[in-house]
Amino acid sequence: MEPRPRAPAHPDYNSQRPQRPRLRTGHPYGAMAAAAAAAAAAAAAEVPEVLRECGCKGIRTCLICERQRGGDPPWQLPPAKTHHFIYCSDTGWAVGSEESDFEGWAFPFPGVMLIEDFVTQEEEAELVRLMDCDPWKLSQSGRRKQDYGPKVNFRKQKLKTEGFCGLPSFSREVVRRMGLYPGLEGFQPVEQCNLDYCPERGSAIDPHLDDAWLWGERLVSLNLLSPTVLSMCREAPGSLLLCSAPSAAPEVLVDSVIAPSRSVLCQEVEVAVPLPRRSLLVLRGAARHQWKHAIHRRHIEARRVGVTFRELSAEFGPGGKQQELGQELLRIALSFQGRPV
Repeated sequence: MEPRPRAPAHPDYNSQRPQRPRLRTGHPYGAMAAAAAAAAAAAAAEVPEVLRECGCKGIRTCLICERQRGGDPPWQLPPAKTHHFIYCSDTGWAVGSEESDFEGWAFPFPGVMLIEDFVTQEEEAELVRLMDCDPWKLSQSGRRKQDYGPKVNFRKQKLKTEGFCGLPSFSREVVRRMGLYPGLEGFQPVEQCNLDYCPERGSAIDPHLDDAWLWGERLVSLNLLSPTVLSMCREAPGSLLLCSAPSAAPEVLVDSVIAPSRSVLCQEVEVAVPLPRRSLLVLRGAARHQWKHAIHRRHIEARRVGVTFRELSAEFGPGGKQQELGQELLRIALSFQGRPV
C-alpha cells in the first residue's frame, strides 16, 4: 500500500453456549415436546452456524440469545440520553442535532481526529480477506473478535507474553502509514483487536473507557466495510457551556466565538461521531479518558469490521518502571508475525 497522507479534518469475555432444558419424555406431553424440539432444531439447522451461537454473559445480550431465551431481556437499558449532538470534523465542535432543543448550539469537543479514506477499496477488501482466513471467536453483544496482543488481567494489573507472536503481517503497512500523519508521529501499537459486527446478530458495544494502566494516550481505530456512528457520553456531574455553533475552522475562531449563553447537563448529552467507511479515528485527551464510547445496535446496518490499535502507557515506556517489559512487548508486536491469540 502506498502512503496517501492528507491533512486530517481534526478487552472481551469467553464464549458460552446457552444450555437447553432437558425434556421429560415420560410426561404425557413429552412426545409432543420432543417433536416440537426436533422441528425447531431442523429450522435452526438452516441458519448459518455463526448466527446460531453467541458469546454473551451477564447482562449483555444479542439478537441470538434474546430469541433463544424468549421474552424480554433480563435487564433494563439505561435511560437514553436526552440531548444529541453531532461531532463536526471541520471545526472540532459538537453541534446540536437538527430539530433538537439545542439546534444551532455547540461546545468544543477536543481529542478526536478523523482521517477519511485511510485505505483504498482494494486495500480494504484484501485486509478483510486476510482476517477471514483466521478463525473469529465469539464475543459479547453479538460481536466476533480476533486478538493480537499479550494476555492481560486488568483488575490485577498483570500480563503474560506467552502465545503473543506480534501483530499480523498485513498490518505492517497500515502501521507505517499511520506515522505519516500529524498527531500519529511515533505511534507504535503493541495490541490489535479486530471486532466483527453484523445486524443479523444485533452486534453492539456498550459505553466504556479503555484501560489506562497498560494502554497509552492514543486509541486508533480503522473502520472497514460499512459506515457507522461512535456514540460518546460522559457520566461526570456538572454542565457543559454552549455557544452558537461555529461555521469556520478553530484557528479562525480565536476571538470571534460568542460568549456562552446556554448550558446543558453533562450526563444528558450524547455526541455522535460519524465514521465513514475506510476512515481512521484517533481518540486522545478528554475524548480518550473522560468520554465513554459505544456503538449502538441501530448503527450497524451491514457487516462492519473495526480494527483498534493500542500503544503502551508511560509506565511501560522509556523511563517507566516497567520499561524493560514494554521494550519486549514492542519487539514482539512489531515483528508482525502474529496470529490471533
